[in-house]
Parts: sequence; structure tokens; C-alpha cells
Amino acid sequence: MTGDRVLVVEDDAEIASLLARGLTAEGFRVDLAECGAGLDRRLRDDVYSLVVLDRMLPDADGADLCRQIRDAGHDVMILMLTAKDALSEKLEGLGAGADDYMTKPFAFEELLARIAVLLRRAPVRGDRQSEIVIGDLRLDLDAKTARRRDRDLDLTVTEFALLRFLAERPDKVQSRVDILKGVWGYNFDPQTNIVEVYIAYLRKKLDQDGDARLIHNQRGFGYLLSTP
Repeated sequence: MTGDRVLVVEDDAEIASLLARGLTAEGFRVDLAECGAGLDRRLRDDVYSLVVLDRMLPDADGADLCRQIRDAGHDVMILMLTAKDALSEKLEGLGAGADDYMTKPFAFEELLARIAVLLRRAPVRGDRQSEIVIGDLRLDLDAKTARRRDRDLDLTVTEFALLRFLAERPDKVQSRVDILKGVWGYNFDPQTNIVEVYIAYLRKKLDQDGDARLIHNQRGFGYLLSTP
């Protein structure tokens, strides 16, 4: 579970419901809004990791709202959704302060991958999870450090990102494609063996001195992090 809080601003009830159900199933805490009215107040009163913002709302243009959010000093990550696919429209949305821009219709798996990339770039917020503890494994998400029992793990940036990705989804099998999208980005070569390489790196650092294996392989399905 990520625990990250997401605000979906979308007036299409079907799309809003799809996003709410899908993101909730992935462990996000989701709030919905049908229009742009009161958006600044919501961002002042509540701490969100991400805003999924529709470009065309009944009471406002998403690009204008995005500018208002940035002018008000909110540094929340913004993913803009729109039916407008012209390059000029995308550039306007990004120029207004959006961190990413997707056109409708979209694949939910790609949306998740883009969200994962955005959240890795997001500033640390007060109510976000700062630590993950699974058995004798402890991850400090602020310091970007990991420890097993009394042993500090000397992890690279990518190794930590992979371990965090698995630790946020304990006992849940993650496919190679899910891991590639969540850790390396949605546009990474799906034929690469980089997942297997980094799983081997992590196991070598995690499992020492008779420690029980934490990362398990379910052949044909993927990998999961689980205590014995």
C-alpha cells in the first residue's frame, strides 16, 4: 500500500469512478471533485501527493486552474487528463505547471506507471508514510536508507527504489512489467533483463549470515516481498 493521497478533479462520472476504484485498489487514498471550485481551499486544508486534473471542467479550464495552483505556491504533483491531443494543447498544459499530461482514452496501467514516476519526484509531505517495517526489514523513506536487523544496507538509488516498490506491496506478486513501469518508468524496454539483475543485487545485500529470504519468485508471475 502506498498510502499516498490523490485528488481526482474530473466531471465525467464514469472516468472518475474508474480512477477512484482503480487507485483505491492500488492502495491510494482517493478524493473526488467534479469541478474546479474550491480547489485552492482543498489544497490548503488537506495534504495531497497528487492531483489528477481534467483539462475541460464545467466551470474552469484545467490549464488556468493549474496556473492558479502554482501561483498560490502549492507544489503538489499534477497529472493533467484531457481529450485534447494537439501538441499545442499539451505544451500549454505543461507550461501552466502540470508535471505530466495524458490524453483520453488512456490505459489505466500506463496511468499507474506515470503516477509512480511522479511520486518518486514528489516532495516529502507531512502526513505521508515515512517508514516501512516488514519483519526485520526497515526502510526510512525520508533518509532513503534501509536496515535489516542490526545491519545497514548499502543500496544504490535504483536498488532502494526497487526495494521500496516491493515493500509497499507486501505479499502481493508484482509482474516484471509492473516492476519496470513502477521503478524504471513506463517507456522502459519490456524485453530487458534489468529486473532480474537488480533482484539478484538486492537479494545479495538483503540475505546474509543465514537471513531468511525476503524476495520470492513465483515462476511465471513475478516477484513479491514477504517475511517467512
